[in-house]
Parts: sequence; structure tokens; C-alpha cells
Amino acid sequence: MSTQQASTLVPASTHPYGVVDDLVEQGALDLDCDERLWVPQADGVVFRPLAFSVSQGYFINILRIRKTGFVSRHRHAGPVHAFTLRGRWHYPEHDWWAEQGTYVFEPPGDVHTLEIPEGVEEMATLFHVTGGYIYVDEAGNPVGIEDVFSKLERARTHYAANGLGADYVDRLIR
Repeated sequence: MSTQQASTLVPASTHPYGVVDDLVEQGALDLDCDERLWVPQADGVVFRPLAFSVSQGYFINILRIRKTGFVSRHRHAGPVHAFTLRGRWHYPEHDWWAEQGTYVFEPPGDVHTLEIPEGVEEMATLFHVTGGYIYVDEAGNPVGIEDVFSKLERARTHYAANGLGADYVDRLIR
């Protein structure tokens, strides 16, 4: 079938019924953007949401940490993809380091403790998280959970309080 025949069957501007709008976030990797876009998560830890897929159970965000030491021990309920944009981090349970430009795949069920080493002023990593994190203590007992819904609510609350408005986050929901 020629390109001309294909375009006659389905015009480029026509989407199948039910298709959601594209999500385009200009400047998504601008780590020095408006500070109001960064949602506080813990002391020295913020995230910038890029997408919330409530229908598929994943979220994409940039995690930025401006402190050293251990941040959290957690287990993944689903796969995680990570791209280190700035700084350096690792999991003491593994023998690799994620430095700027590193891609990491973390399988479901993996338990590890995020650590930022001394000398790193800022770590920023883009995470695509499917499922959620189950925060665990040193014995592996669950102590908390974070998923697309808890991240979404935290972002809504933050944007409502800083003047962007709770609905600012709506454009990121798919």
C-alpha cells in the first residue's frame, strides 16, 4: 500500500476513539527550572513530576537530592527505568554506580537502599516507575508505600500551596 493510499484511509489528524491527548512538557530536563515545579518529598529530597498514568499505574519524575547519605530502603512492585542526569548515586546492595549519563533497569522485587555519597552536592535522576515503592525497614518489613496516586496527591497539594493551583497537575495525568 502506498503512503498516499494509507493517508486516505486514516487522515493524519484523526485519532482512534478514546485516544488521550499527547503530553508535551517543554524544558522537561531543565534541572534549574522554576523551583515551584519541584515537589518536596523529604528533607533535601524533591521531585518534578512529568507524567502520571493512573490507568496504567506508573509515574515519571525527576528525583533531585541535595544531601548525602542514605535516603530510603525500598522494594519495587514493578520495573523501574532510571537515567542519571546529574551527580552520582548507588545502592550498597549492588556493585555498580549510577553517574551522569547512566541508564539503570531495576527489576520488580529488588530491595535496595538509595545512597548519595559524600562530595555530591546534587543528584538528579529521571525515574520511570511502574507499580510503586514499598518502603521497608532493615528487616524487610513494610513501613510505607509510594505509587502514582500518592505522588499525584503530593503534587496537587504542593501546587495548590505554592500558587500554581491544584489543577496544575491535571495536564500531567494520562
